Amino acid sequence: MPVRPTAANSALLAAALAATALTACGSGSGSSPDTVKVSYKQSTDNSIQVMDTYLAGIKKEFEKKHPGKKVEFVPIKAPDSEYYTKLQQMLRSPRTAPDLVYEDTFLINSDITSGYLTPLDPYLAKWPDWGRFIGTAKAAAKGQDGKTYGVPDGTDTRGLWFDKRVFKQAGLPLNWQPRTWDDVLAAARTIKRKVPGVTPLNVYTGKPAGERSTMQGFEMLLYGTGDGTSDPLYDSTAKKWFTAGAGFRDALKFVETVYGEKLGPDVSDALDPNYATTVNSELLPQGKLGIDLDGSWLPQAWLPGSGREWPDWSRQLGLAYMPTQNGQAPGRVSMSGGWTWAVPAKAGNPGLAFDFIKTMQTEANAKKWYIANSGISVRSDVAADPSYATAQPGITFFTGLVPYTHYRPAYPAYPKVSTAIQEAMEAVTTGDRSVAKAASGYDDMLRDVTGGQVVHP
Repeated sequence: MPVRPTAANSALLAAALAATALTACGSGSGSSPDTVKVSYKQSTDNSIQVMDTYLAGIKKEFEKKHPGKKVEFVPIKAPDSEYYTKLQQMLRSPRTAPDLVYEDTFLINSDITSGYLTPLDPYLAKWPDWGRFIGTAKAAAKGQDGKTYGVPDGTDTRGLWFDKRVFKQAGLPLNWQPRTWDDVLAAARTIKRKVPGVTPLNVYTGKPAGERSTMQGFEMLLYGTGDGTSDPLYDSTAKKWFTAGAGFRDALKFVETVYGEKLGPDVSDALDPNYATTVNSELLPQGKLGIDLDGSWLPQAWLPGSGREWPDWSRQLGLAYMPTQNGQAPGRVSMSGGWTWAVPAKAGNPGLAFDFIKTMQTEANAKKWYIANSGISVRSDVAADPSYATAQPGITFFTGLVPYTHYRPAYPAYPKVSTAIQEAMEAVTTGDRSVAKAASGYDDMLRDVTGGQVVHP
């Protein structure tokens, strides 16, 4: 088991991250007006550098189109939670702020409120391609002031990946499609009983995995409770956050069951911040994981040139949508998010940064990125292109989940609400707290991080 963070070592970690961030990109104050500095999240798996390869091609194209201009990359190699911390440290000072940053949509409103980003509306108004972007993607990068602070580079959906090799050994159907949560647990129990040495079911959990736990894990459960028509986290009418109701506790109970019955990975593995890399690069390719509740982007790790090529993945893995709790309408659930390219408020070369965005987001380059990143298009022209739909197995399945998907209430308090969810998940995963006590702890933390802006469901 990893050591639990205390207030003291959390403070030391924050200080260390701050120091790392402040030296990550050198001195920005004296940077050349002809150089655009681009910061992004670099994979912690050295063999899977899809973003690096893609950006290298964009850099070459940009510098050819703009003679005398240069692109300097400032990659941040860290797990998600550390990436966000380092990025925010960099954005605070003109000495360290890059010209362009990669922002997760769940964090962008928090950074907007903190004054870290600059509105892009003057640039977008003069860019014809902006009209090709779908409305939901545009909304994800919009602040509460109505201004747009980022250009999305794709979206995603989530579902159940299952290994047909494992299912065959377990005597489970190869066209598996569970109708309820109980069906998912029943399949996991069968795998545990009949296929020793295989992890039956992976559900990301706890603070080390950060937003992956919240979104791929908890929210894929929570948004499958109730009638599916209202947001179970945030009351948009009252503009307050819901405390833990019956659906919230049921979602925690599912997590407790997975780890309490040892249907999931060992707790020490589940709470490893790099466990997703293990899942993608080892467990799934090697047939050591039965069911994985995960995202549409997984195949990027297995494409030619990734270093972990797995050409047979589409024949060895099956796809099923995540069912609602009891099979109630609409019967399936997904969550969507995505990332955006944003210009820091303290960027030295904002105009040049937007020129780089425009190069990344030509129709041809956008399609290239969606395919390389196993992403879902947020441009209507690319989505209508037959070569996109047939570029990779699974794209049609995950695109088909868009009508059933949900978006997080990405208001400024959301990152802290997400952390509160992770703490509740971790408490029931380790067995430190019962579902009731974990839910009560969530309520206490929710009141604290939202300034008491809560309402009972």
